[in-house]
Amino acid sequence: METVLTYRGRAITTDDVQFIRDLIDKHSEASRRALSKHLCEAWDWRQANGSLRDQVCRSMMLALHRADHIKLPPVRCRPNNPLAQRSKPKKVEIDSSPIDMSLSELGPLQIDLVRRTAEEGLWNSLVETHHYLGYTQPVGEHLKYLITASDRPIACLTFSSAPRHLGPRDRFIGWSAQARRSNIRFLAYNCRFLILPWVRVKFLASHLLGRISRQISNDWQQQYGHPVHYLETFVDPSLFAGTCYRAANWEYLGLTTGRGKDDLTMKQNRTLKEVLGYPLTRKFRELLGCVN
Repeated sequence: METVLTYRGRAITTDDVQFIRDLIDKHSEASRRALSKHLCEAWDWRQANGSLRDQVCRSMMLALHRADHIKLPPVRCRPNNPLAQRSKPKKVEIDSSPIDMSLSELGPLQIDLVRRTAEEGLWNSLVETHHYLGYTQPVGEHLKYLITASDRPIACLTFSSAPRHLGPRDRFIGWSAQARRSNIRFLAYNCRFLILPWVRVKFLASHLLGRISRQISNDWQQQYGHPVHYLETFVDPSLFAGTCYRAANWEYLGLTTGRGKDDLTMKQNRTLKEVLGYPLTRKFRELLGCVN
């Protein structure tokens, strides 16, 4: 059997192509969306949480269609993309009087998961207003943490699904391409970390990284049905030294290529970022499918 396409780790053979052609003929009145669901069910192609991999399957079928391996029915409708049309978070006014004290003086910290809660709008607003990158919707699975002290917000963090390909990280872990495809869901990417600008508390940032690293795997398990074993982030060295990550024992792994995930030119088009990582267990390589 000849492989005609490899998509998201799945090899599509000539026999698979014939199966898809037969499925299209059998459901000749079905839409592209319905066909992708039929195929997912036939192949039992599912996400880690058991849901059908409908969007991935639809993209794979479109790639086969564009390569003239199959012929899909005409597009019936083009639904609006809610992410493209998403408006920026509205600014929420909060007490911005200075908090300038030691970590012990700050008192007990409350760390709350706020995704899909009444506090998510506040989290989005704070990140949009005060983080240098602003707010963008996190990719895939994600958690949002809001940290408060004496009922005042002081920090925001979010972790999302990790990039599929990241050279320094992949070389450090030492996994195969197949192991990476199978286990990438067990990594989480810290895409935003904000200490509010009027908060000046020494060691707060590294303290929060340590606190959250001890609970995030359980939080992920409760939200998505699986743990995470490794954390990673990018630091722009032209803007930051990444001191809080290093103080929290995150390890420097190398630099990005500066090309971005959708690059087709093989040329640098953005600032090189430092890649930092943090294993949540000593057995992380074993849990991520590495073979000794």
